[in-house]
Amino acid sequence: MTAVADGTVLVLTNRFDATADSVVARLNDRGVPVFRCDTAEFPQELTLSATLEGGWSGSLDNGLRRLDLSAVRAVYYRRPEEFRLPDEMSAAERQFAAAQSRAGFLGVVASLPCLWINHPAREQQTNYKPWQLRAAEELGLNPPRSIVTNDPVAAGKFAADVGTPVITKSLGSPVDTVVVEPAEFDDSVRLCAHLFQEWVDKAHEVRLTVVNSRFFAVEIHAGSDAARVDWRTDYGSLTYRPTVVPEALRLRVKAFMRQFQLAFGAFDFIVTPEGAWRFLEVNANGQWHWIEQETGMPIARSIAELLEKGATNGSR
Repeated sequence: MTAVADGTVLVLTNRFDATADSVVARLNDRGVPVFRCDTAEFPQELTLSATLEGGWSGSLDNGLRRLDLSAVRAVYYRRPEEFRLPDEMSAAERQFAAAQSRAGFLGVVASLPCLWINHPAREQQTNYKPWQLRAAEELGLNPPRSIVTNDPVAAGKFAADVGTPVITKSLGSPVDTVVVEPAEFDDSVRLCAHLFQEWVDKAHEVRLTVVNSRFFAVEIHAGSDAARVDWRTDYGSLTYRPTVVPEALRLRVKAFMRQFQLAFGAFDFIVTPEGAWRFLEVNANGQWHWIEQETGMPIARSIAELLEKGATNGSR
């Protein structure tokens, strides 16, 4: 069995993630040792042993390589999968084992006092959309007027007050943005929380990928009616153009990153016909590989450089 060298970058991701592949390749080019694994491999293929001795000390072992937890300089937390458990377990057993694995495995690893891109607790906090919208408003990033409600009457009043078309988007898992008619606000609204927002006229949108203090901004121009509502519905119609972030907005985005203790963020903005930038959302673990492929922006290299440098959790 091979022991991994000191100063290792721990990459937590699924086995077939091309985005993580790109970062690992850059780390390899730089001679930075990497230990890549997936939470899904625990507990059947990945062994954790950690003892509380002035912090958690111990190892991760996948049967071929062994990682000393004290050797980790940084962690790239890139969409790992759920724990794979034996098929013969009952539903109750699986629920218990998954909860134990999450609390134990992630509890130990998440306590490592090193740089995270991004720490799972910070990611979870940031991805509460109402929380990020409030922060964006407070920082002057000018998000759309919004309501979160399960009351069809309140939703209808909001639509009447904004006086523009209204869109809805998911508060959780990705769902396409949809333009809704106030007449559609019926009792089904009561079944869960909904996010409704004013429609904002756009010249184009901007995907802003932030890696620590480096900004990679690209205009996204929609070439179809569907893409003008939500560009994710029609990638084939899109064209891209690198752009410059206004300095005042750059400072506000940096403040947002500090507030949520992020080392990485994928921000979406609308740019209005008048040239105003309006915040839509941020994904703390958003996709960026296709932007690099379309524009040549060195995002993977910047992530690898930051991971190589490492830092104490929360330092920026």
